[in-house]
Amino acid sequence: MKNLSDAELVHSLRAGQQRAIAILYDRYAGLVYSIAYRVLQNTQEAEDLTQDIFVTFWQSDRFDPQRGALSSFLGVLTRSRAIDKIRQRNTTQSFLLRWQQTIGEGSTDPSPLEAATTQETQTTIQQAMQQLPDLQRQILELNYYQGFSHGQISEHLGLTPGVVKSRLRQALVQLKTQVAPTAR
Repeated sequence: MKNLSDAELVHSLRAGQQRAIAILYDRYAGLVYSIAYRVLQNTQEAEDLTQDIFVTFWQSDRFDPQRGALSSFLGVLTRSRAIDKIRQRNTTQSFLLRWQQTIGEGSTDPSPLEAATTQETQTTIQQAMQQLPDLQRQILELNYYQGFSHGQISEHLGLTPGVVKSRLRQALVQLKTQVAPTAR
């Protein structure tokens, strides 16, 4: 099966032969990882994205071997997803920065209006955090308050990196919808 062309392997994969994805992974994981790392500049994120790309490829049938090379398809898909991750990272970082500025202590005495607004926002954040499922709240606290990476959280809690990423994203989305209107 290793001697089959990419088109034949894709056809085998679509026919349910699971071995085909392993061969395609062996062929193209280095390419996908190198593109992901070049864009993301983060080993863990590049590894996670490499896995995500192959899972996505395995679960979808968007690639047509008659329209182009598999290496090009995977390269474009990887670059696109990596750029999406950077955008998401920037959005999350800017949200957290605004959040920290809102709840952080200022160097000057706040006006009564600012103090009331800050207290209201802190209360909203605390209430929103309490509404999160325990696992999401724990992952969020480890990541943002204690500075753990996704990999460290994964090891600490005995979860897969994918579960950590998923629960963290869910927690941030829920917090953002509850807190963002107040934090403006």
